[in-house]
Amino acid sequence: MDNDITPTGIEVSNSEQILEIDWSDGHHSEYSLFGLRKNCPCVMCRGGHGNMNTFDMELFFVEPTQHFEIENIEQIGNHAIKIFWNDGHNNGMYQWDTLRDMCPCQECYPEQE
Repeated sequence: MDNDITPTGIEVSNSEQILEIDWSDGHHSEYSLFGLRKNCPCVMCRGGHGNMNTFDMELFFVEPTQHFEIENIEQIGNHAIKIFWNDGHNNGMYQWDTLRDMCPCQECYPEQE
């Protein structure tokens, strides 16, 4: 991702189970909360440092087995957000480039069915 591409807007809908991001290059991303939570980038959720930056994109397309809600989002510098989940977890720092790489839209992830 181009380092100059940053979010211009972030919206959360806990009722629709979606986090939406509009990007400075005009792209629009919609993430299921289940997929985001299950792909938390923290070392504990990733299962160790060797698995950092590996994500399961299929989790954005499956029927959720748990209901997650975002209680708060905090910006970390100019490069990331920290999501406070309703299950008490808040260790993951979702960097802009990580979020853009995880975009599950047809254009970014054509492998989806």
